Amino acid sequence: MRPVTSIIAVAGSVALLVACTEQGADKRPELLSAAPANPAELALQVREANGISAQRLIAGKQAGSLVITTRGVQLLDDNDNPASSALPGYYDTLAVHQGAAGLVAASHDLQRDQPVVLRWSASGVATAPEYLPSTGYPLEDLCFYQDQSNHNYLFLIGEEGLGQQWLIGEQGAASRLVRNLHLPVGAKGCAVSTALGALFISEENIGIWQYAAHPETDSTRHILDLVQPWGALPEGPEGLAGTDDGLLALDTGSNSLHRYRWQDQQWQHDSWQLTEGSKPEQLSARTVEDTLQLLITDDNGAQLLTELTGVTRPANTDSLPEVLALSQTQPVPHGGDAADDPAIWPHPSIPELARVLGTDKRGGLGVYDLQGHELQYLPVGRINNVDLRKDFTLGDQAIDLAVASNRDRNSLELFAIDPASGRVTGLGDLPTELTDIYGLCMAQSPDGAVYAIPNDKDGRFIQYRLDGSSGQITAKAVRQFKTDTQPEGCVADDARQRLFVGEEGVGIWTLSSAEDQPTKLTEVARVSELLHDDVEGMAVYQHRDRPYLIVSSQGNDSYVIFDAVPPYAAHGAFRIGLNAGKGVDGVSETDGLEVSSADFGAAWPGGLLVVQDGRKRLPEGNQNFKLVPWQPIAELLQLP
Repeated sequence: MRPVTSIIAVAGSVALLVACTEQGADKRPELLSAAPANPAELALQVREANGISAQRLIAGKQAGSLVITTRGVQLLDDNDNPASSALPGYYDTLAVHQGAAGLVAASHDLQRDQPVVLRWSASGVATAPEYLPSTGYPLEDLCFYQDQSNHNYLFLIGEEGLGQQWLIGEQGAASRLVRNLHLPVGAKGCAVSTALGALFISEENIGIWQYAAHPETDSTRHILDLVQPWGALPEGPEGLAGTDDGLLALDTGSNSLHRYRWQDQQWQHDSWQLTEGSKPEQLSARTVEDTLQLLITDDNGAQLLTELTGVTRPANTDSLPEVLALSQTQPVPHGGDAADDPAIWPHPSIPELARVLGTDKRGGLGVYDLQGHELQYLPVGRINNVDLRKDFTLGDQAIDLAVASNRDRNSLELFAIDPASGRVTGLGDLPTELTDIYGLCMAQSPDGAVYAIPNDKDGRFIQYRLDGSSGQITAKAVRQFKTDTQPEGCVADDARQRLFVGEEGVGIWTLSSAEDQPTKLTEVARVSELLHDDVEGMAVYQHRDRPYLIVSSQGNDSYVIFDAVPPYAAHGAFRIGLNAGKGVDGVSETDGLEVSSADFGAAWPGGLLVVQDGRKRLPEGNQNFKLVPWQPIAELLQLP
C-alpha cells in the first residue's frame, strides 16, 4: 500500500495528515501539529570552536565528543581535553556511535575521496581506519543505525538521490554493502532514531522524509514535515539529530530548532528560536537520563550548548525474537518478485544429500543442496508452488513425485525425483479446470493414493487424484471447495488426514483431506495482531508428540506457529534475522515455506525450515531461499 499525504487546516494553522506505510511501526496514521505561531527563545551557552569544523557528542562509557580539526579526527573528553591522539587527515563530515566494544565513527576522507570507518577501544586506543569503496558520487552526510540484534549499520547519503547502507564489521571483520538506497534528489542530511527504527532524510527546499531504517524493508517514504506554507519549517532543514523519541532539526534560514516526538500514536512538534549564533549548520545530541544535551555549530564556528527535557523512550511494540539461517540458496536467475515456494526432499539413507526444490515463478524450478548450491535448473515456465510425495508408482517403478502449479498453462507440472540420487527430471504437465492457477499442495491417503490440490485466485480448490499405474500419470478431479477471497498457501497433514488452507487477507481454515469427506471449512485462526496478512506459505512439522503448523505472516515479516490439532493454540511468532558470521541476510516478505522433521545431519538439529526471501540483501540480488535449523525455533518458543 502506498502512503497517501494530504494537507488539512487545524485551528487556523497547518498540519500534515499522513497515511503511513505498511513497514514496522509506521502502520499508523500520524498527525503532525504545526509549530506555535511565536516559538519561545531557547537560551544557549556559547563557546569558541577552537579550530573545530565538525563535532559529535558521545554518550556512554566514553562520554565526550569526537571532533574534526585541521589535524584530523580527535577524541575529546567531557572537558574538551584530548582523550587520544588525532587520526591525521582531511575530513568533512562525521557520524559517531558508542558500541559495546568501544567507539565507532565514520567520516569522509577528502584526500582519498572515500568513506572511512574509525574505531577506538573501550580504553580509547584507536585502531587502523577501514576505508570503504568510493561511492562514485559526492557524499552529503552519513549516520549510524543499530538494529534489535545490535548489528551496526552505516548510511551514506549522496548526491542525486543515491545512497548506501553498510553492515559495519565487528571484531576485525570487514564491513559489507547491504543495499543501495533511492533517496530524494536534493538529500542533504540524515539521522536515525534507533528506538523508532526510523531513518530521516532532509531534502533541500522541501522538508524532512522518514524511511524505515532496517535493511529488510523497502524504500517507501512518508513526510515528517515540509517547508512553509505546506508545513511547519520556515525555510528548510539543515542539521539533523536522531533521539530516542524522534528527531531534532535545525532550520538555518530562520535560526530555529525543531523537535519532533512520536507520542500517543502521532508526531508532536515544537520549535524554538535560537538566541545566539548567526546561522546554525550542524547539530549533535545525546541523551543523559531524561535530558537531551545539544551542541549546535554555526557558520562562524561557534559552539552553542543547550538542553531539552522530557525525553521519552517508546516501547518497541513490533519487536519479535529472531533465529538465524545457516545457509542460503544461490539466487534464482530471474529478477524481481521471482522466487516463491520451496519443497524439501530428504535422502533415504544419507541425510546430507537432501535436496531443496525452489520455484522461480518467472521461469522454472531450481534444485539445491543443503549448502545452497544450485545443482539443477529446469526451465519449464512460470511455476508458482511446489510440493512432493515419496513412493509414487509410475508403471513398474517407484519414484518420488513433485508437482507444481504452472501459471503459463494453468496446469500441473510434474517432476520425478530419483530416490537414490535426488536428480529431478521433468515429466510434462497435466491440464486443470482452473482459469488462473495459483497455489498448490499435495496429500496422501492411508492407502497410498496421492493427490495434487491446486487453487485459483478466485478461491476455488480442486483435489485431483493422481494415478501412474499405466506408466503415464493421469489426474482425476475428485472434489472441490472454495474460499470467499484469494487463497494461495495450503498443506496436508497426512498422518491425521487434515488439510490446512490460507485465505490471504482473512486467515487459516481446515478440513479433511480425504476425498470422500465433507468440504466445510473450519476456522483455525484469523488475521490478528499475531498473524498479519497476507497469509502465505504454510507447512506442518511432525513432532513425535504433536504436529505444529507454521505459517508465513507476510505483513510483518514473521512466522507464526500453531498446534496442528484442535483447538489450534498459537505458540508465538519469530523472525529470521541477519547471520553476520555466515554472511546470510535476514528474511522479509516470505511467500512460500516448507519444514521437515527428518534427519538432515548434525548441522540441522531437529529438522529443517526453508523459506523464500522476498528481499535479498548483503549484497542486493535476485530473490533466494534461506535454510534454518528447527531446534533454535523450538527453543525460542519453548515448544514441547
